[in-house]
Amino acid sequence: MSELSASKRSIMQMNTFERDAPAGGLLARRVANAGAMSILFYREPLQIVSAQGAWMQAADGTRYLDLYNNVPSVGHCHPRVVEAVSAQLGVLNINTRYLNEGVERYVESLKARLPVALDNVVMTCSGSEANDLAMRVAERVTGHSGYIVSENAYHGNTRAVTEISPASLPVADLPDHVIGVPAPGRRNYGDDVAGGFAAAVIAAARTLDERGHGLSALVCDSVFSSDGVFTDPGGFLAPAVDAARAHGGLYIADEVQPGFARTGAGFWGYAMHGVTPDMITLGKPMGNGYPMAALAAPAAHLELFCADVGYFNTFGGSPVAAAAGQAVLDVIEQEGLLERAATVGAHLAERVRHAATLSSAIAEVRGRGLFMGIEIGQQGDPARPDGVAAARVIDGLRTRGVLIGAAGTYGNTLKVRPPLCLSLEEADRFADALEAELASLQESGRADG
Repeated sequence: MSELSASKRSIMQMNTFERDAPAGGLLARRVANAGAMSILFYREPLQIVSAQGAWMQAADGTRYLDLYNNVPSVGHCHPRVVEAVSAQLGVLNINTRYLNEGVERYVESLKARLPVALDNVVMTCSGSEANDLAMRVAERVTGHSGYIVSENAYHGNTRAVTEISPASLPVADLPDHVIGVPAPGRRNYGDDVAGGFAAAVIAAARTLDERGHGLSALVCDSVFSSDGVFTDPGGFLAPAVDAARAHGGLYIADEVQPGFARTGAGFWGYAMHGVTPDMITLGKPMGNGYPMAALAAPAAHLELFCADVGYFNTFGGSPVAAAAGQAVLDVIEQEGLLERAATVGAHLAERVRHAATLSSAIAEVRGRGLFMGIEIGQQGDPARPDGVAAARVIDGLRTRGVLIGAAGTYGNTLKVRPPLCLSLEEADRFADALEAELASLQESGRADG
């Protein structure tokens, strides 16, 4: 295996365009305008002009089945969301310092799906803001400043949140107050994932005590998506949560990616573990593309925090955001998308596991519902991660009209998270394309050999 195949890559480096490639037209303008912060998917970026349901259309007329963009969670341009947002924009859109019936109705609808103890919801515009606020509240509540995260976690883009996002820091050490522990998989912990992960959390908490920080919070994306998607066995997170609390810390469930029915096992990702978070952060799928996010926390936590400092978000919780959010909740319930995630997800998993029997490149298939991680390893030795082969599969699927992404420390896990409206026929289309691409990869491997 080459060094490149197993080199650590940041979340921003996975499956991005080649910066030394000839740049013309719209790409040249993008690079000129955004410079080094021009992050685009694929070595040859796509210009997308429209989308509907699970499909997107490029400027050249090519249609792509989208199994990556979990932001439009109920489907691209869902008519119910479009109608709700458009109607509210035509009536009122103002900041949150005014009373508004629609905003309170939405928050109450959201709270009905949250633990009773988390009786306050603070609206923000992004998951980054929600996680940043959660960290500030946790530090005030616990009196500690240390954090435990998984070793390739991604939790957002503010300065504080970037510091607890190892996936954004592939060439830099984590700051002294943050410790990353290995992802909760069998490769790291054998058959006792729950015990092994809890032991890692305990060791990290003791180290934070020794460093003088103490433990403020264990922050987990409930499906460990950036680590490569780790969901099984159900319940493995509970002992780690207990350990964090025993060391004086809180458990913050980052539901930005796994929330809103995606796992098919419950409305929230943490439900599969039988735990109740101390705080929950929400984002991405919340408004189906409209920028909205939130922190759910006990009223007592927010009272303690606000005794020292106020918090106000100009755009978070606007009437338009509430209209988008309410439409998403209504669509999930009325179209049975939680049940669809379970049913279509199970079918998709069966098809992908069948593909794994046909290819020596698949090391493991993980996930729940419509959130899947397909780990790609070196042919003949799948236990060795192969990020280069994963990138080839992703690019090859694009040529077959299917879009997915990458995850994991080495970018060797195919990340699959389609809109919840995905049909069985569309799931089969992806599985057929994956089987064909894996066969092509295997054939090219023989030729290279």
